[in-house]
Amino acid sequence: QVQLVESGGDSVQSGGSLRLSCAASRSTNSMPCMTWFRQGPGKEREGVAAIDSYGRESYVESVKGRFTISQDNAKNTLYLQMNSLKPEDTALYYCAAKRYSGHYSCAVMAPHEYAYWGQGTQVTVSS
Repeated sequence: QVQLVESGGDSVQSGGSLRLSCAASRSTNSMPCMTWFRQGPGKEREGVAAIDSYGRESYVESVKGRFTISQDNAKNTLYLQMNSLKPEDTALYYCAAKRYSGHYSCAVMAPHEYAYWGQGTQVTVSS
């Protein structure tokens, strides 16, 4: 079992920045994929950014160039640096980890393949 605890969510104005953190109970690069998902009001959960055990990063098109995923293996922590935030980025952000590689690559960010989830941290962007 892996515990994931997110933090760093806040309310910011459009154009602002936030850094989300996800503290894991074991090394982040020991898991095949670690991914940030989000779920906005009335929307389905979507993958935002993923990183695999080799450090390869993947992003959904809408955040490319604005968000950066990273991990600090010494601290067992996953990060999501979010710049140039937009109102449409408003959502509950979740950290998730795969237990096994599964059928899909990390870049696909298929929620059903993730065994471990945090409780979420709220990001609200006002215009």
